[in-house]
Amino acid sequence: MPNPPVPFPLKVLRGNPGKRPMKREPQPELHADVPEPPSFIAGYAADEWWRTAPELHRLGLLTRIDVPSLAAYCHAYGQWRLAAEALERMAATDPVMNGQLIKTKYGDAAMNPLVSIARKHAADMVRYGSEFGLTALARSRLAAGGYAPPPSGGKFDGLLG
Repeated sequence: MPNPPVPFPLKVLRGNPGKRPMKREPQPELHADVPEPPSFIAGYAADEWWRTAPELHRLGLLTRIDVPSLAAYCHAYGQWRLAAEALERMAATDPVMNGQLIKTKYGDAAMNPLVSIARKHAADMVRYGSEFGLTALARSRLAAGGYAPPPSGGKFDGLLG
């Protein structure tokens, strides 16, 4: 499977080690200021919006059409945080299983649904966040693209010049 295309601002951040001309694609309009979150983004999701959106805006990675994707990331963050905190409260009263198991109406043990909810939203956060460079791997790809010219003073300097 071929690598997905890389947005132009990310290409610029990665650098151009091959020195080939970089083709500028049509870019959506950038907001003059950090955009407001959509109205359904509230609570922890809104906190995450105001933590990440200013930095993405500063890097030129938050355009008008990126707002829904960032909103999806922030919503997943908010849901993950709520589920994780609910699990933490349950763990405080269940020192043996830490809230990981619940008792069914038949008296059997079953996995706590909050575990699946937290896991799903954590996976969504990682997936959406990597689109904006919000994961360690995504940032390493940005850093790995940088180019440092070889040090001068080598024995072949000046031969072709």
